[in-house]
Amino acid sequence: MPTTGLHLGLSTLFIRKGLLNEEQMATAITKSRQNKQTLVTTLVQTKLVSARSIAELCYEEYGTPLLDLAEFDVSAIPEEFLNKKLIEKHRCLPLFKRGNRLYIATSDPTNIAALEEFQFSAGLHAEAILVEEDKLAKALEKVLEEDITGLDLSGMDEAALAGIEITDTDKRNEETTGESSDDAPIVIYINKILTDAIRKGASDLHFEPYEKRYRIRFRIDGILHEVSEPPISLAGRLSARLKVMSKLDIAERRVPQDGRIKMKLSRTKSIDFRVSTLPTLWGEKIVMRILDSSSAQLGIEKLGYEPDQEKLYLEMLAKPQGMILVTGPTGSGKTVSLYTGLNILNTAERNISTAEDPVEINLEGVNQVHINLKAGLTFASALRSFLRQDPDVVMVGEIRDLETAEIAIKAAQTGHLVLSTLHTNSAAETLTRLINMGVPGYNIASSVNLIIAQRLARRLCPECKQPEQIPDHELQRLGFSDVQIAQGFTTYKPVGCEHCSGGYKGRVGIYEVMKMSDEIARTIMEGGNSLQIAGQAKAQGMRDLRQSGLLKVLQGVTSIAEVNRVTSF
Repeated sequence: MPTTGLHLGLSTLFIRKGLLNEEQMATAITKSRQNKQTLVTTLVQTKLVSARSIAELCYEEYGTPLLDLAEFDVSAIPEEFLNKKLIEKHRCLPLFKRGNRLYIATSDPTNIAALEEFQFSAGLHAEAILVEEDKLAKALEKVLEEDITGLDLSGMDEAALAGIEITDTDKRNEETTGESSDDAPIVIYINKILTDAIRKGASDLHFEPYEKRYRIRFRIDGILHEVSEPPISLAGRLSARLKVMSKLDIAERRVPQDGRIKMKLSRTKSIDFRVSTLPTLWGEKIVMRILDSSSAQLGIEKLGYEPDQEKLYLEMLAKPQGMILVTGPTGSGKTVSLYTGLNILNTAERNISTAEDPVEINLEGVNQVHINLKAGLTFASALRSFLRQDPDVVMVGEIRDLETAEIAIKAAQTGHLVLSTLHTNSAAETLTRLINMGVPGYNIASSVNLIIAQRLARRLCPECKQPEQIPDHELQRLGFSDVQIAQGFTTYKPVGCEHCSGGYKGRVGIYEVMKMSDEIARTIMEGGNSLQIAGQAKAQGMRDLRQSGLLKVLQGVTSIAEVNRVTSF
């Protein structure tokens, strides 16, 4: 984790030179502390100041030599100087040695502590070389995120697999152990599939047997794509190999099983796969969810909240008690929203406990409990235990029943901040769902602070998106206001290129953020339905999912077709 020490000289310099005002700098400092980043990293990522401007200003002020890191071959750095623990901690990179001096690339020349630590580690006098933050970030990624080793990823395709013959002996081995002497190609093939999925940014992998074919699909940006069709004769070996990797019972094929695979990509990065097997008519279907812990480390500004929505979320996270509910269908990004909030709250002063089914991503400093229904460990029983453990913040993976809802609301009313999820279509429907569970309206009104409904929309590929012409009357029908149409804007459509998947690359959140107000509380206590609650919220300025999606169209982030897909229209 990079050091978060903030150098007053640097922040004062930016204000004195007119790059930022005091309010902007205070906001940047707060964000850097929340995201555990350096100040320079935060300023560049939030686009408050460009990396080039920071480098040029520091060069003029401090006289530190300035280097274009893009022209430097980082692969030539001697291994003896690559203390990766210090590199990660300080976001500095040793470049080369001359005499008894070691030259260190940094985007913050005031970070004297970093130079001292490198000097002590290398036994050489450390000198700073100024580089641009964005180029430093790429160099650090190249140094720290080494390529996956030990896997032969070339020359293995369906044609090679089709040449494998299954002998009677192999079949007997499969029946008893699931492994055979000829399984080396299977091992390589599975490794290739897993690494391809990671590189393509897939969220899920589906291994599916049918009567006459076997297919493998990746879910990329929320859409399933078929990527391979190995011979059906290899179905047993493929499932056996995945079960061995997941530490599951390979002899048991009649009941579903759940497991986990940890895949180490480099010294500093690993990926977990959550594995689920399901007996089907033609064999075991296996679905793997990729659990990338780096997604939980995203700053809130990267999730897609509009500035007013982000401000509301941060305000409610700062409250000492109450409940924040995140709602949406499976795969809408609820977990990332909650984990981002937990990361902001995760300080040494707070005791945070979570009950999850299952625990998807490990968070250091957070006490995570894996729900086990067979052993009697339910959300409700875990929540009861949390309240005896002196908690400050509690996260409940999902409120499924009245018992869990009542305990969560009691916790929110007695001095704890509670975060949880429900499966509803909108923020207003979340309140009526709690009422339908049997929670009294006055308890909901007094405990719920904020409700966030969300969806994930695919981002247009910046390399190939093209403007599209849509008549004004059609824009009006789609939901754009007369003011927006009069001001004029450009809508874009997907095309598709070598850099993307069907014209889209990555996803962005679309949010409906509803704060509990006195008027909404009164509507709940008077027995109002979800339409009345939503109407009251919109009258107070809340944008619904559709309106938030259309804002992303205005910004050129996504297309109208994608907004239509993920929001009701």
